[in-house]
Amino acid sequence: MKFGMKQVTKKRLALNSNTKKITSKSLVWLFKGVLVLIVVAVITVGFAGFGMIKGIIETAPEVDDISITPSGYYTVVYDNNGKQITKLLKSGSNRESVTIDQIPEHLQYAFIDIEDERFYEHDGIDIKGIIRAGFVAIKTRSLSQGASTITQQLLKNNVFENGGRESSTGALIRRKIQEQYLALKLEKSFDKEIILENYLNTINLGSDTLGVQAAAKRYFNKGVSKLTISESAVLAAITQNPTEFNPVINPENNARRREKVLRNMLNNGHITKEEFDEAINDDVYARIKSTNVKTSKSNPYSYFVDALIDQVMEDLQEQKGYTETQAYNALFSGGLSIYTTQDTEIQKICDEEINNPDNYPTKTYYSITWNYSVEHADGTVDNYSEVNIDYFNRVTLDNPNFEMLFETTEEADEYVKAFKEEFIKEDDEVLGENIQYTLQPQASFTVMDQYTGEVKAIVGGRGKKSASRTFNRAVSSPRQPGSCFKVLSTYAPAIDNAGYTLASTIDDAPFADVNGRLVNNWYEGYRGMSTLRDGIRDSMNVITVKLLTEITPQLGFDYLMNFGFTTLVENQETEYGVYTDINQSLALGGITYGVTNLELCAAYATIANAGVYNSPILYTKVLDHDGNIILESKSESHTVLKETTAWLLTDAMRDVVTSGTGGLANVPNMYVAGKTGTTTDDNDIWFAGYTPYLTATIWSGFDDNGRLSDTSYHNRLWSKIVTRIDEAKGYTYKEFEKPDSIEREMVCSISGMLPAKGICSKDPAGNQVHYEYFVKNTVPTDECNLHTKLNICNKSHKIANKDCTKTTTQIFRLRPEGSDLSVDTWDTPYVAPPSLLKSKCRLH
Repeated sequence: MKFGMKQVTKKRLALNSNTKKITSKSLVWLFKGVLVLIVVAVITVGFAGFGMIKGIIETAPEVDDISITPSGYYTVVYDNNGKQITKLLKSGSNRESVTIDQIPEHLQYAFIDIEDERFYEHDGIDIKGIIRAGFVAIKTRSLSQGASTITQQLLKNNVFENGGRESSTGALIRRKIQEQYLALKLEKSFDKEIILENYLNTINLGSDTLGVQAAAKRYFNKGVSKLTISESAVLAAITQNPTEFNPVINPENNARRREKVLRNMLNNGHITKEEFDEAINDDVYARIKSTNVKTSKSNPYSYFVDALIDQVMEDLQEQKGYTETQAYNALFSGGLSIYTTQDTEIQKICDEEINNPDNYPTKTYYSITWNYSVEHADGTVDNYSEVNIDYFNRVTLDNPNFEMLFETTEEADEYVKAFKEEFIKEDDEVLGENIQYTLQPQASFTVMDQYTGEVKAIVGGRGKKSASRTFNRAVSSPRQPGSCFKVLSTYAPAIDNAGYTLASTIDDAPFADVNGRLVNNWYEGYRGMSTLRDGIRDSMNVITVKLLTEITPQLGFDYLMNFGFTTLVENQETEYGVYTDINQSLALGGITYGVTNLELCAAYATIANAGVYNSPILYTKVLDHDGNIILESKSESHTVLKETTAWLLTDAMRDVVTSGTGGLANVPNMYVAGKTGTTTDDNDIWFAGYTPYLTATIWSGFDDNGRLSDTSYHNRLWSKIVTRIDEAKGYTYKEFEKPDSIEREMVCSISGMLPAKGICSKDPAGNQVHYEYFVKNTVPTDECNLHTKLNICNKSHKIANKDCTKTTTQIFRLRPEGSDLSVDTWDTPYVAPPSLLKSKCRLH
């Protein structure tokens, strides 16, 4: 631009003007002041920022106080041979640790190359990565670009409780600063291999798997050490977002990121071009899909494991002082190793036979458990169950014979449908419905090693098990034991402590209990004088109740408690009155709450173990995640019976399966002893028996206590299971060792005393002499007093006197004093009682 003289002069005058000079100087000073303020502000903010960062760092935990080892491991359950049975876990605990030498190098680099390429170069934080993330953050106004190293990620997951889930930007920044500070410190304290090992055991790899070992088993059904390069890239591709890149539910997303993993590995020289091509062309997702079909099914815990969980939970609380929550967390996420007593070979046999429909009556039924919730138009909510269906049919529809047992599931559905049609309106909103079908009759089975107390198998029901920790009929369902209690409550204490022998006799004749009720036998009528061996073999009710009455119910109750039963009632006050099991019905198994299968099995195992009780145990030891023993389970032992008593009872119960009520339970080529049990109205059927190897108990019946039409199939089932166990385990025939103090003597079968020479053997009903086993010093010393030889007058048929010339010598069986003379229970001639023998002939 050009200026003339006039304009130039005017410009000079303006520059020399005082006002202008003052204005210019003011502007300069203002600029300088602002600049100084800016500098001061920057310095102040810098110091403040430094102070803030310093404060954040000072509140960070010390490296020596933190643990980079991941927490939350599943518990492994092993059988008695150390073979894995199952895993116990909850969400967030499906982790199995491996050491770095077990992890293939190509898997290590798959993660390094996608997550932290300079892992082996930096000191915990990656400056280049931070700068890159900073540029991305400025450009996108987002902190989405990650700059975290593997070391930082390890800290985020294992040290910072809310790592990655902060509620504010401030909390995120605070964590990031502490994380970077600790990362620098951590790498000065630990080798890279230790950091990488813990990282690979920590990371979330989708499908509720934590760590590379759990993921390898979940997606490929093999250990991490056997993973290929292709499979390793699949796992490394998951880490950025375990849901978005899950190879099961989003295989396409995973495939795209897997290719990036492989290219990074190639570019970084960790795989060759040939290895890259082979991995890229691998149809790895077809294998994942196939494996997923096998592994994604959720199999509920077995009945044995259900019972095991309860026992370990209880022991952790009682022995270690855990709270229930602590015990649960330890069991399901503490990475424990539980070594059980279960013999999986025996368990498999029991499961197969208990669930084989051919072992049950031809007519089986289904019961249902039904839950149904609806919200009505007025906002009220009603909850219905199978109880409502039962009431509707029996009461509302006036069908008193209706039972909640159906021949098919379809028939059950029809009754559910009919109930809905009656009570559910069109505008009702269904909030939820659940129905379960249960086979009936049901069954339970337990097997124990009588010498150790170790439980080898538990079956808590028949039919498909639909969930874990469900109703377990073997350990959680007390039922009336019926005649199985006779030996335990009556015969054992009578022989062990009350002076009775197997040869002792009791009159099987009409007898009323203390309430005046006549005690009935399961068979028609009465059999007269019978030995204790007879009573055990033929399960005789009258003589058992008479015997318990003699020795007192209190003694029987005390022995039962010593046999390990926990469900018996000594004295219980309720609003309905006082309950006690110390009464005569104890003889026949009539008790308040019943007993469990496992406790009955343990009681009979006591007899099999020469009278020594071993409490049933389900595990031997529990190790923590570091391999330290935290629990040891040892069976508690105490003596219940003399060795001689146990042997005598065993010998008598041998008769039960060879010639008595339990013949169907006998096992070919094996010594078996046991006792049957059937309750009144045929609601429960039992057989508790043992061999020189194992003790086993079976129960069967309807869950709702319905009447059984067949009361013998369980004996055949017991025999079938034990026969298969013997074959599988190679058990051969042998007998229980007889104590030295047992001796054999001939006695009269009617009196239990030494036979009168030439008399007892000539009973009109046949020879009444047999050999019996006794403990030394219990052999009877007196001769029979219930057989006699009399001269009978042929004319008066009375006892002959000295004047009778024609007489006949006859053998008579006598009635004992106190016998009921109104009912003839004898098949042979008798004179009863002996005091009436004064009736002599008066014709001579």
